[in-house]
This record gives sequence, structure tokens and C-alpha cells, in this order.
Amino acid sequence: MADVRIAFQTFPFAGMSLFSIVIVLILEQVRPLAQQRFVRMPLTRYAQFLESHLNDGQRIHGTIAWFAALLPPLLLLVLLQFAIARWQPLLLLPFNVAVLYVTLGFRQFSHYYTDTHLALRMGELERARTLIAQWRGRSAERLNSREIARLAIEEALLAAHQHVFAPMFYFVVFGPVGAMLYRLALFFRSQWGEEELGAFGATARQAFHWIDWLPLRATAVLFAMVGNFEDAVYCWRTQAASWPDPASGILLASGAGAIGVRLGQPLPEAGEVSFSERPELGSGEEADADFMQSAIGLVWRSLALCLLLLAVFWIASWMG
Repeated sequence: MADVRIAFQTFPFAGMSLFSIVIVLILEQVRPLAQQRFVRMPLTRYAQFLESHLNDGQRIHGTIAWFAALLPPLLLLVLLQFAIARWQPLLLLPFNVAVLYVTLGFRQFSHYYTDTHLALRMGELERARTLIAQWRGRSAERLNSREIARLAIEEALLAAHQHVFAPMFYFVVFGPVGAMLYRLALFFRSQWGEEELGAFGATARQAFHWIDWLPLRATAVLFAMVGNFEDAVYCWRTQAASWPDPASGILLASGAGAIGVRLGQPLPEAGEVSFSERPELGSGEEADADFMQSAIGLVWRSLALCLLLLAVFWIASWMG
């Protein structure tokens, strides 16, 4: 038993990260976590409690609330990981799997995408409108099939980054605490980052911007590497800055260029929509159900490349 523990303690971190990610990806497909019940609802109550006690309309109060929201769970996670590594390292793998199971996963968004894709394939336009409206939280009654496909691809590329590639990036670099940091920062950006909260939400917005800066660009590079590299890089360089949120513009322009589809463009939603609010991203053909399949293929190829690179690094660690 002692020999097993010593071998596990010397097991390269890249190997543990690889096995943890693979286990969670399989587990999530077999038994997806009820995110709304076990993650979003408790965090929402937590956020509402902090906001009701700390929101005085000033940025300093938003900063205090942000640190009060993130530091306790992150410190608890670090202490728990340290205790496990010190006293029972054999439990590190299930510990990593448990944290990743909460923070990473395709099933957090894929059911909307899959159902919308199927509805468009079957010609069920009204069902597709209902699904995309539920996903985005906005009316879609005036959208045609190409506009729905365009929006679904945009939402899927952003969701794949936020729920798969970015948490994975932080997990590989910083371990479970990194994945949890990203997940919490994303959640509190969505809770407190709206403009209506004014100065109180400024820290949540800015903190997430910097936390997401590097992994977002890493995801954009992945899309370029597994797709049309030249078009992806060209669209990234020439189009991303014109998007209302330049960070999201980088991801969408790279993904659109990689699969040769045009995203962005004005939509006939409620109110007037100017071209400057949704400029064209990408190049090539108009989006449709076929390009929805291409987009999910891009995501899976990117994931396969990540796992391959991690496996190579693990083998190199063993050989070293």
C-alpha cells in the first residue's frame, strides 16, 4: 500500500489532469449534473445575500462583495486539497473529478443546441424559435431558419469556451482551485455584471475580463488550428474589435473563420437593430443547419487536440 501511495504522489500532474478530464467527460454524458438545482440555485441565493447586505451603489462595495463571494470557497478548496494530498493522496483523483464535474461540461448547454439543430433539420421552425428563445432569454418569433442557425452557432461557441475550454485551461494550470475560480468568476459576472447595477458590478465585470483574457485567446487559437487557420486568423485580426464585446468578438470571429461561415449581422428582434451592434463576423456562406454540425465538429476537434497535447506532455514527463 505504501508503494502505491508513493507511486501516486510521483504521478505526473499532466497524467492526473488528463484522466480527470476524460472521466468527467464520460461521466457527464452518462449522468449529467443537475446544474440548476445543485449549482445555480445555491450560488444565486449566495449572490443575493451578499448583494442585499453589501450593495450601497459604490465600486468599493462591489469589490468587497466579489472577494467575499470567491475567497471562502476557494480557500476551503485549497485547504481540502492540501489535506488530501498530505494524508490520503489516493483520493486526489476522485477529488479532481468531483470539482471538474461541477465546473466543466458540454451538457450545460448542448441540449438546447442539439434540439435546435434537430428542429431545423426537421423543418420545425416554430419549435426552433421556441428553443433559441429559451436558450437566450429573448423573443425569437421573427427569426427565420438561417438567423436561428447563426445565433445557435454563436451561443454554442461562447458556451463551449466558458463551460469546457476555459475551466479546463485553469484546471490544467492551477488544479481544481483554478477551475473553481473561473466558474465562480463567470457566475458572479453574470449576476452582478449587468449595467443596471452600475458601479457595484464593475469589479465583477473587470475581474472576469482579466481572468478570461488568456484562456479566451487560447480557445480562439484552438479553433484556428483545427479549422481554416488563415481565415480564422484573418477574421480575428480584422473583425473582432468591431463586435460590441471585443473579447467575445475574438472567439466568434475565429470560430466563424475556421468553419467558413458568416455570423453576426442584424436581426429582426424587438426594436431597431443597427449594423454597428451586430457587424458581420467570419467569411464564406450563410449559416444553416449544416453549419451547425460543422460548428459542433469544430468544438469536438478542439477538445481532441487539447487531450492529445495533454497526453503528449504526460508521456514526455514520464520519459523525462
